Amino acid sequence: MASIRVRITASYTLALLGTMAAFTALLVAERRVEVTRELSARAVANADIGARMLEQGGVESQLTVITDSLIGQELNANMRRRLDAVPEFIIVADSARIIYWSPAVARLGQADQERISELALRLVPGDPLRLITLDSLRSDVIVAARLEDPRVTPGVRRVVAAVSAARINESVANITGLALRFGPVVVLIAILTAWLIAGRLLEPVDRMINDVEAISDGRSLHKRIPVDEEGDEVGRLGVTLNAMLARLEVSFAGLRRFTADASHELKTPLTVLRADIERAMTTQPGTTDQLVALEEALQETTRMADLVESLLTLARSDEGRFDLHREVVPLEPLVRDVAETANILGEEAGLTVTLGPIAQMSVGGDVVRLRQLFLNLITNAIKYTAKGGSVEISLTLVDGIALFAVKDTGIGIAGADLPFIFDRFWRVDRARTRVERGGVGLGLAISQWIAQAHGGSILVASRLGRGSTFTVSIPTIRDSSATRV
Repeated sequence: MASIRVRITASYTLALLGTMAAFTALLVAERRVEVTRELSARAVANADIGARMLEQGGVESQLTVITDSLIGQELNANMRRRLDAVPEFIIVADSARIIYWSPAVARLGQADQERISELALRLVPGDPLRLITLDSLRSDVIVAARLEDPRVTPGVRRVVAAVSAARINESVANITGLALRFGPVVVLIAILTAWLIAGRLLEPVDRMINDVEAISDGRSLHKRIPVDEEGDEVGRLGVTLNAMLARLEVSFAGLRRFTADASHELKTPLTVLRADIERAMTTQPGTTDQLVALEEALQETTRMADLVESLLTLARSDEGRFDLHREVVPLEPLVRDVAETANILGEEAGLTVTLGPIAQMSVGGDVVRLRQLFLNLITNAIKYTAKGGSVEISLTLVDGIALFAVKDTGIGIAGADLPFIFDRFWRVDRARTRVERGGVGLGLAISQWIAQAHGGSILVASRLGRGSTFTVSIPTIRDSSATRV
């Protein structure tokens, strides 16, 4: 595949060749018309000159036409000499025969003399100019006629003049030859100019290619492509590539962080699991120590299974391969069911779980995933609320939008951390151990995906030390109704 520079040069050269050919053809046509017009005017002028000569001879009472019994009428010698001075072809005729032709006609072959004489006898003034071919000249001639008044010039009926049209072909040949001589030089200059201009215009693209190649290894995504002018196409391309590199940098950083966090989350339970299994193997079978070790191993296995399931859920959601089993879901019984589970969890943590206003409404969605979404938010609220605190659950309807809110009096979230709480493996209490709080930092990421999959979103309002409020908004279906309970 030829480079863009070669293609630009070739395209420019072909365009120039086409333009030159069209211009040459137009110039040839225009020159042909102009020369034909000039020759036609000259033929008419020669016929007028001959006619005026004959007319002047008649006025001067000269015997312009003499009669011989053997040869018939002909011009006298004096008039013949005067007409011989008229350039090119002159023919004088009476009503039925030629009485004079110029030396140029006399030099033609017999066939050409007959051809031009026959035409001269047929032409009358007012006829269009005629173009005939004479073999003796190997070219055409343009013929014009002029009728004389027999009262002024007795014996003369018409004067016919003709001029050679060879000049038409000569002018065409001159233009064509000029184009053929100088055309290659112009084309070579055009090729060189196009090559240089294309190279200069594509130089920023070459630099851009080198810059992109230098940062395409994934470790230099922090670099950016220098952009000289943002207004032209190359500048806009550079701006677009820089924006893409910025997104790739964020994606690669998130991928590296996700891989490291996932590895860390898997490494800890695997280490504990290995230690428990080794302890169970080294203790006496059936003893309490062995049972405790096996129970801890089971807990770590369950934790790893939950982690892998969460990772699989997020991976499928990223690829769009996670199908939701959509149906009409009444939210009021679902929220009350989730609230009962929240009461049990709250009692274990020493918290008060209260149920606020609950409205009756329905949404189109997956009941299992919606339950998971609500429980994730409630579990988080209980997890980050100190003993003696409270968690409030409510469900309201505003402008056709279902609002499920979980409000706690927990540790809250700093304003600087709010933009990151839905990132995978991100935790507010990074300084604390995972054993203290539990979880792996994927709950909110999964919750956000579930809300977005149902056409909704999650809003967070929080202040450090004053608790948090998570509000899920999901569009209701049209036939849903809402009544306060």
